[in-house]
Amino acid sequence: MAEIPDAFERPANCPGKLVNLNYQTWEAFTYQKRLQRLKKRAVVYLPYNYDPKQQYNVFYLMHGGWSNETTYLGIPEKPSTFKNVIDNAIAKKTMAPMIIVCPTYNNTSVRDSSDYSLAVELTARYPQELVNDLIPAVEGTFSTFAASTDRRVLRASRDHRAFGGFSMGSVATWQVFAQCLDVFRYFFPSSGNLTADGKKMAKLVKDQGFGPEDFFIFAASGTHDFAYPAFSEQIQNMSKEDLFQTVSNEQEGNLCYRIKRHGVHGKEDALQYFYQAMSRIWKPAEK
Repeated sequence: MAEIPDAFERPANCPGKLVNLNYQTWEAFTYQKRLQRLKKRAVVYLPYNYDPKQQYNVFYLMHGGWSNETTYLGIPEKPSTFKNVIDNAIAKKTMAPMIIVCPTYNNTSVRDSSDYSLAVELTARYPQELVNDLIPAVEGTFSTFAASTDRRVLRASRDHRAFGGFSMGSVATWQVFAQCLDVFRYFFPSSGNLTADGKKMAKLVKDQGFGPEDFFIFAASGTHDFAYPAFSEQIQNMSKEDLFQTVSNEQEGNLCYRIKRHGVHGKEDALQYFYQAMSRIWKPAEK
């Protein structure tokens, strides 16, 4: 697995920018009843020279446990080093220009993600907020391939939308895969499993009316990561099903699994996985 170049961690000459996107949603456990309105924030990355007349692909990047929407990219006033990596990767055409959205599954408290059992419940319920509230807020504000935020239009633009995350963010990714295949084509889970039942994963795809040509999964973990055994078991059992075709790239199939030797369950390795995933899709123009 290729490492992030050291030079990419320095500020870029052509930096993108971070903006706060505030939106309204509903408390997760009573979402359908609309009993408690919540105000939430997503941190959004706009590539250098963002042009509202141009269409952009969108990558939704979910945090893990004990974290929030600021964990990976920082805030507009204090961007993270990973933002520099993205800026430089886009400038060097290692990565295509894209909008990156960092949301949160935290519900009524910023401490929700520190409660493992609660976080599992919230990630399972998160797709309702994602599709009904966050995506319309993002893609109704910024220029994407969706001409409107009507669900039918979002379905038509699913090839231009990805979701990924590490640890509990990976669990959220699997939940989005299980519930929202109609609006997402790309999924980037890492070091966080949903189930060891490969047949169940195949059924989740079929029940949504999709087949092996309709999605691509780039999965990653590390050999010294405590989540590695369970995560690998899920990937291995999925690969036993005809619907999942284990390959090295999207042109050959739909399930790519990369293992980092000595990789651990930490932010540094997580960022490496995200960098690899984002470099694989929506290829930039030739250098």
